[in-house]
Amino acid sequence: MKKLLLIEDDKALRENTAELLELSGYDVITAPNGRVGIDMAKANLPNIIVCDIMMPEVDGYGVLENLAADENTNHIPFIFLSAKTERSEIRKGMDLGADDYLTKPFEEEDLISAVESRLAKAELLSKIAQDNSPKKEEVTEEEMHTLNELKNFFDDNGAIANFNQGETIYNEGARSNKIYLILKGVVKCYKMDEEGKELITALYRPDDFLGFTSFLNNMPCQETATAIEKVELAGISKDRLKVLLEENHDISIELMELLTNDITEIKGQLLQMAYSSVRKKTAQTLIQFAEILNKKPEDPIKISRNDLASVAGIATESLIRTLSGFKKEGLIAIEGRNIRILELKALEYVS
Repeated sequence: MKKLLLIEDDKALRENTAELLELSGYDVITAPNGRVGIDMAKANLPNIIVCDIMMPEVDGYGVLENLAADENTNHIPFIFLSAKTERSEIRKGMDLGADDYLTKPFEEEDLISAVESRLAKAELLSKIAQDNSPKKEEVTEEEMHTLNELKNFFDDNGAIANFNQGETIYNEGARSNKIYLILKGVVKCYKMDEEGKELITALYRPDDFLGFTSFLNNMPCQETATAIEKVELAGISKDRLKVLLEENHDISIELMELLTNDITEIKGQLLQMAYSSVRKKTAQTLIQFAEILNKKPEDPIKISRNDLASVAGIATESLIRTLSGFKKEGLIAIEGRNIRILELKALEYVS
């Protein structure tokens, strides 16, 4: 049985999270703050650590730095839990050496999946380390071990491109030789149906990759990408990325996992479009845009009605009528193009 150390100062959350992890087959030990967590990690040497960031005594960053400096604990997979969703905060945690970063509130399956994948990766790396086959003694700048290091490579070495709101990044049918990392802004990808109607296939936020639908050289782009707001991208050539992936198989595995998750999310969106009612589609799309744009419920969402309708998979006229109904019910407020969610829980249960 794998031993897991959970460091969390919120007692209720600590107990609930520990229980679900135990039900999933883990031997869970807990710590109420960072200082105790450091001591328990060194005394128990768990297989993996799940740690909050904002804590008394020592915060999560301090815990990770302390354990990373100790040769007995610096190999232990480390997952951050935090209510902070800003890209700079996520990047800070990953740059310190964290293996993953989950934002609160999190879904049970997301936590279990993150723990399982990090343990599997640690086991794989351990087997590789025990392999007696000849290995390079020097590590070049292009030898990487995590997906975050690949993102840092994009950030440091990619060609920077900026696009204003509404500008097209690439068109369906065009040929592109670059893969991008989004540094700022939100991008929508869409296809046009036979009637010329726009169908949004995905929304991408900062720290997401863009352009993998046409990964092969000289293959036409399978969709159009447009900036929803001002966007900054870092791009590298597909040829260069292929070399990096060929030399770093562990990153290739993480990237496949990431793309698989993207496909799962798109399937869920298509099922919603196919089987949900107009009211439910509209409500779920509002919530989805709020999450993608990192908006709090009380913050206004500035998004075109066409984009909302396209993601929901309904006619613009139907969406406008539904929004009007939500406004009368007190679920949202409409201020010009801006929409503000007033009753998030009620929207989540719209049928």
